[in-house]
Amino acid sequence: MDLTVGANLFFWTTDATRGFYDRLRAAPVARIVVGEVVCSKRLPFWEHDIPLILASLREAGKEVALSTLGLITLNRERAKTRDLFDMGLPVEINDITALKHLPEGTPFWVGPLVNVYNEGTLAYLARRGATRICLPPELPLKSIAALCKAGNDAGVAVEVWGHGRLPLAMSARCYHARLHDRAKDNCQFICNADLDGREVDTLDGQAFLSVNGVQTLSAATGCAAYYTEALAEAGVSALRLSPQTGDFAGLCQGYADRLAGKISAADLVAKLLPEAPGGRFADGFFDGPSGSDWQHPLSA
Repeated sequence: MDLTVGANLFFWTTDATRGFYDRLRAAPVARIVVGEVVCSKRLPFWEHDIPLILASLREAGKEVALSTLGLITLNRERAKTRDLFDMGLPVEINDITALKHLPEGTPFWVGPLVNVYNEGTLAYLARRGATRICLPPELPLKSIAALCKAGNDAGVAVEVWGHGRLPLAMSARCYHARLHDRAKDNCQFICNADLDGREVDTLDGQAFLSVNGVQTLSAATGCAAYYTEALAEAGVSALRLSPQTGDFAGLCQGYADRLAGKISAADLVAKLLPEAPGGRFADGFFDGPSGSDWQHPLSA
């Protein structure tokens, strides 16, 4: 089992984005997904840097893929999706409608926003040319094991969400804009004020979700530190680490050490918790009563 860095879900400055990927050149990860997943309005700020980022990561020996949007609705978004398949690199689809633009016989990856919940869906995607699938984060260990077996039978590598706020939903409406009394078409890119998403509390003040433009995420950060052995035994090929602010290259090193048996789960959690957005971890989807649960010590 190795490590994949997923596409950055948040809206950072161009300089911050360039610096983030530059630091990943030396990180102990096998592959990196690059591209805009959440909002096509963000893309013009950094799309001209994407070829340079890709070239730099490939020069450093990383396998790279381009990501589609998670919700493709506009003609210009469909055109951008078609263009991705002409770049000669693997494309990770996060909206099933992207398959309409896929040239016949072209291999592709599947991201965690596509609902691959059963063996039938996995087999269909494999027949269409999927070579790598990152499962959605809300699956329990039993389902993960069944899908890993199906993936092995179909020749598809199966990834599982390893770290990061959990992607839960996409909407045509921009919650971030509405929180600031702005229309979606005049949002003024307010999502760049919350570099890891903005938490949303329940009426009794409990942090429940976070919003990131048109995307809803968990408030807590998903962390698979205590499940690496179980996931490897289930047949998972890679853990997916989702970009966040702070020392992300150090986060990648921590998970690499965990996979290599150089650090305990408790020590990894103690190392990573101080930089977790919201200051909370969750791992309940694996075997807990609810996805927001955390069932382990928070310090070594």
